[in-house]
Amino acid sequence: MIRTEGLTKRFGSVVAVDGIDLDVREGDRYGFLGPNGSGKTTTVRMLLGLVFATSGRIELLGQPVPGRVRRALVDVGALIEGPAAYGHLSARSNLMLMDAAGPSGHHGERRTRRTRVAEVLEQVGLDAVGRRPVKAYSLGMRQRLGLAAALLRKPRLLVLDEPTNGLDPQGIREVRDLLVSLNEQGTTVFLSSHLLTEVEALCTRIGVLDRGRLVLQDDLANLQRTTGRVLVRTPDPDIAAAVLDGQLDHRDGDRLVVRGIAPEDLTAQLVKAGARITEVVGERQTLEDVVLSVTSSGSDRVTGGTAPRFTGRRRPS
Repeated sequence: MIRTEGLTKRFGSVVAVDGIDLDVREGDRYGFLGPNGSGKTTTVRMLLGLVFATSGRIELLGQPVPGRVRRALVDVGALIEGPAAYGHLSARSNLMLMDAAGPSGHHGERRTRRTRVAEVLEQVGLDAVGRRPVKAYSLGMRQRLGLAAALLRKPRLLVLDEPTNGLDPQGIREVRDLLVSLNEQGTTVFLSSHLLTEVEALCTRIGVLDRGRLVLQDDLANLQRTTGRVLVRTPDPDIAAAVLDGQLDHRDGDRLVVRGIAPEDLTAQLVKAGARITEVVGERQTLEDVVLSVTSSGSDRVTGGTAPRFTGRRRPS
């Protein structure tokens, strides 16, 4: 669905994206991660033909970008940065105009427009306020409208940049459930975000960008490997600690962290010693652990004195 080879973007002497090879397969829920300033949004804009690459190759749904990007975009829905809309018009009217202005295709026929607009407004939870002027919308409602616009053409590929920005926890959960449902129906999802917990809950495949370089790309299940430690909860921590002397890494109240023993063997030892057990689980790396291990601090972090004065010229870091 998305493939790049040596994709590079320079702004003067600054290398924003540095020779990345993305591989997004059909059916993926792909999470594109990285610190602020790592080049995520620049990459997404290049994928959609909004910014030209300095060098490298891009294929979007098998079509070269930017050469045949218009052909590919017929089957792509996108939400990049903040969604734009006419504030004096309703959400319904905005979507009608967006659809009319979009590329022609088998889903873009005029006769289905009203039906499709109504469907996407319901999907994103705006059907009750679809006739209200957008200027009266909250940030979260505007974000939902942007997602509705991305869904209008029933895309094969969704490219989303921070789609849950401005949403409350319930709204984030609703969007996540919607994206999972669309993916199960055949839509590939490419999601750029800095919300690790949301990406961990949604995505099946991960790419991590750091200082413009793709430092990690793999299935999430492969990345969340076991650490070799076991987490135990027991109302009898003193008994457990005595039994596990020498293998105990950490103890915090009724929670113990043990190394060098399989969960089933650990359970057998504790039961034999008379300790009650409420939980035994093998510890796995979290997505946060994985990402922090391969990335540096973001561009919005300044240390070691006062912040640099802006002079109007960009300099490489």
